Amino acid sequence: MMRRAESQNTSSRTSKTSSLSSLQPIDSSPFSRASSPWLVWGSILLMWLSSMLPWRLLPFAPDMLMLVLAFWAVHEPRRVPMSLAFVLGILLDVHDGSLLGEHALAYVLVVYGALSLRKRILNFGMWTHCLHMAVVMLLAQLIVRVLHAWLVGEWSGWEWAGGALLTAALWPLADSVLFLPQRRLDESDSGSS
Repeated sequence: MMRRAESQNTSSRTSKTSSLSSLQPIDSSPFSRASSPWLVWGSILLMWLSSMLPWRLLPFAPDMLMLVLAFWAVHEPRRVPMSLAFVLGILLDVHDGSLLGEHALAYVLVVYGALSLRKRILNFGMWTHCLHMAVVMLLAQLIVRVLHAWLVGEWSGWEWAGGALLTAALWPLADSVLFLPQRRLDESDSGSS
């Protein structure tokens, strides 16, 4: 009787270890290949050039460069360093004639937040991405606005919060547009198999 119970325990242990060893790792990337460096850098350059247009200075205008930097920081973290966000922010500060470092600080904080929350964000759906990035963008802009108010001596109002929320709300659009070539490549690969 004792031997029979021992043999059942041994067989149940081996079945548990064999079932655990048969598990395969989950593929965390939504696509089979990485995004093209031309797409990543081209979209960042295009959004930087569009940030030079005067529409960006409207009260509730979304910061499209911040959106694209955050998007690629989440999905392609090795291609979007914080130094790139800093340099692009400095260039926008010089272009706008604002306090040197305002945009740079905001972009670095957003990219840092996106990189810090990357693994958590990728476990959820696209709408949860929006919520996470809305918090990151609001906090980054709040820090920049408080520093601006402290250095300049005047509060610039709360219109920036609407722009930050609108920027985060455009995350699904960025997802559909920036991953469109990737989806087409994956569909063509699955169709030819």
